Amino acid sequence: MSDATTHLLLPYIMAAQAQKHVTHNEALRLLDGLVQLSVLDRDLTAPPGSPADGDRYIVGSGATGDWAGWDLNVALWTDGAWLRLPPRSGWRSWVEDEGLLLVYDGAGWVGTTPAALQNLALLGVGTTADTSNPFSAKLNAALWTAKTVAEGGTGDLFYTMNKEAAADDLGLTLQTGFVTKALVGLFGSDRFRLAVSADGSTFFDGLSVDNANGIVDLPRLPRFKAYTNYDNYVGVGTWTKIGLNNTDYNDQGAFDAANNHFVAPVDGTYLFGATLLYKINASATARMRGRLVLNGTTEIRGSLGEISATHVSLATAIWLQTMVPLTAGDTVELQGYFRVADGYFAADHTSLWGCKVG
Repeated sequence: MSDATTHLLLPYIMAAQAQKHVTHNEALRLLDGLVQLSVLDRDLTAPPGSPADGDRYIVGSGATGDWAGWDLNVALWTDGAWLRLPPRSGWRSWVEDEGLLLVYDGAGWVGTTPAALQNLALLGVGTTADTSNPFSAKLNAALWTAKTVAEGGTGDLFYTMNKEAAADDLGLTLQTGFVTKALVGLFGSDRFRLAVSADGSTFFDGLSVDNANGIVDLPRLPRFKAYTNYDNYVGVGTWTKIGLNNTDYNDQGAFDAANNHFVAPVDGTYLFGATLLYKINASATARMRGRLVLNGTTEIRGSLGEISATHVSLATAIWLQTMVPLTAGDTVELQGYFRVADGYFAADHTSLWGCKVG
């Protein structure tokens, strides 16, 4: 019969043994040192100078002094002396100065954080995961970094998302107060889309890229082409707004046909162009001018054009083009002017176009 227990090597009280309390107290001392094992440190190689009764340490490799030869053992200070507790496989210890749980694997103390987590049903980081969000995280920052070549990696980093079929959705949902404000990804097709919303229910595509050819579309880009469907008479010596009362296209409704001008829907840089086609009234010697005007009063720099030679009716034209920064609500109109003799700016061929470019 053994005189000690199998796992903790606690001494038995033997038959006819004298001073049984000594054996019993030794077993209690060992239990007190080992049960719910928590050590102060695991890196020291020499005993601390003034230990308190009950202090425990995992002895570091290369130990000296009273700990010599005790590498990786548990050292317990009790009754004024160091007691050696050799670890066995499966022992667990909390390291207080690191806040770390270790386990002894038969050769050394190793961390209990698993190297692999497979087939988890739910995982919550800082919050509780549920069936709708089986992976949930509540944190202020996250980092993904590539495994370097020196670490056995490639130095690259790819984050892959996959959907089952083209008609399914795949993307990132960006929210404020859990109300969706933007979507980025592949929604209902394989076209790349960026869509925004004010209320989380009505969405507008700001950008769409055809995956078959890479062509980029900006569906909500302010752009228009307006024209007049009647001959606009302009007298001599007076700048006159051209009555552009129809549009070939008018994205965002930015061109106001009722008032014959463009209204900037948002701040930005805009590109404009115009064509003014001359139509004779009574003389072919009129000098024809055209310009673009900001807010009904200010000539836009670079937009003024003039033809001073003899004109051919319905064949002589001025082409204008310029770029200008606008503030939301600014208006741009097309004006015409005749010197020497009056005339018309011809229907259908007199037009103004523009778009936001920045």
